[in-house]
Amino acid sequence: MESFIRADQYNFIKEQTTTLLSTHTSTNDQAVTQALKSITREKVIDLFSDLSDDQKEIIEQVQEVKDETDAIFFLSRLKQHVFAFHPLNEETIKGLFPKVKKLQVPSLESIEWSTLSYLGWNDTGANQKYIAAYKNGDLIGIRGDFKPSRQSGICAICKEHEEVGMFTTSLKKSTSANSISRGNYICKDSNRCNENLKSLHSLDNFIELMTE
Repeated sequence: MESFIRADQYNFIKEQTTTLLSTHTSTNDQAVTQALKSITREKVIDLFSDLSDDQKEIIEQVQEVKDETDAIFFLSRLKQHVFAFHPLNEETIKGLFPKVKKLQVPSLESIEWSTLSYLGWNDTGANQKYIAAYKNGDLIGIRGDFKPSRQSGICAICKEHEEVGMFTTSLKKSTSANSISRGNYICKDSNRCNENLKSLHSLDNFIELMTE
């Protein structure tokens, strides 16, 4: 069976599994448990627009999770069907940022691509942050200044409370000689951000804001 689950979808299902497991351990009310099982099933099924019978069977097993052993088994099986962010090599990454002469490319060997919805890394020496992501099916690179915040806050990409910083970039409109500055608070740790990300909607909005 081909992989059919994105990393953000896996994160969402994992969160729902944790919630269901918590209910099983905190209440003996069968009506409450049964109701949550049905709601959980609907939520995870609704993530997908088109599932084969075999794929649906795998996803629906979330409602059978009753204890930690069930959860580990279910999530490990689910993980086998997560398709990875297409692995990038150094040449491809440098091609995304042709104007950067001394680009600090991250250590690619240690990256677990199946956990990523986008690739992000920091160049702390230059106070820069780099993002490689897909926009309308095309791989693009976004570079911006990054100033870590003294306080944690809500990340514009993953929508979780984390260590964040202000990411700013400048855009040049074809109809104007002036540059437009765009910025928002995002996670300092992009790997952590990817782990938190449970929907591509906010990521897509961020990419659009920074590129249009």
